[in-house]
Amino acid sequence: MHLGRDRVICAYEVGGLIIDPGPASCVETLLEQLGPTRPRALLLTHIHLDHAGAAGVLCRRFPELQVYVHEVGAPHLIDPSKLLESAGRLYGDDMWELWGEVAPVPEERVHRISGGETIEGFRVAYTPGHASHHVCYFHAETGDAYVGDVAGVRIPPYAHTVAPTVPPDIDIEAWLDSLHTVASWNPRTLCLTHFGQMTDVADHLHRTRSALIDAADSARLDGEERFIARIEQGLVDNTDRATVEAFEQAAPPDQLYQGLARYWRKRAG
Repeated sequence: MHLGRDRVICAYEVGGLIIDPGPASCVETLLEQLGPTRPRALLLTHIHLDHAGAAGVLCRRFPELQVYVHEVGAPHLIDPSKLLESAGRLYGDDMWELWGEVAPVPEERVHRISGGETIEGFRVAYTPGHASHHVCYFHAETGDAYVGDVAGVRIPPYAHTVAPTVPPDIDIEAWLDSLHTVASWNPRTLCLTHFGQMTDVADHLHRTRSALIDAADSARLDGEERFIARIEQGLVDNTDRATVEAFEQAAPPDQLYQGLARYWRKRAG
């Protein structure tokens, strides 16, 4: 539940390991769902606030909690000032309502990863594209792949998929390579943060790839107004009203354009 709306952000727990705890604004819901389980570690796919914003608050509440994060993202958990500055440019006065407190994570709790590690049965792969510090986790025993944002935004029961191309460091080519990395695991299930578990793995990855390429082309050729209209029309045509609202909360169309516009400006030099 995020800002009173369900099907926007979810977290996963396996044997006391939490994959992407979400923002601090949702931490009480997370703890309620955990019940008596005391989390032992956080496995972060990346440090965006909707995925990792609660990390510092949870470390304060659970003194034994360890945090695994890509080495590029690690400094911004320890000192989140630059992360907050960047997010503030996107969210302005809505920061607190959206994400709650963003507390620093003690440096001694932070474990830097780069891809190729195995953490208690979870294989780690470096999967940039949505973010330069994005990783995915594959739980070989179950066949579940925890894919953060690299496999898109999709809200059941609908198949419609959107690529979350928010700023600041979208990289289309790297993202497409990362989708191949996920597919190479041959996972049984894709566990998305936005939102839920998908078992039609090959079809879903194909839709994500197509959505990413189409959105990138639209941002380059159509301009902001037509890009946003295209995204919104796709949601209206393929989902219902409540799902449109959940999509737009998880992946605001104006921010999708901003991320792609920045990508194309960087490509142009």
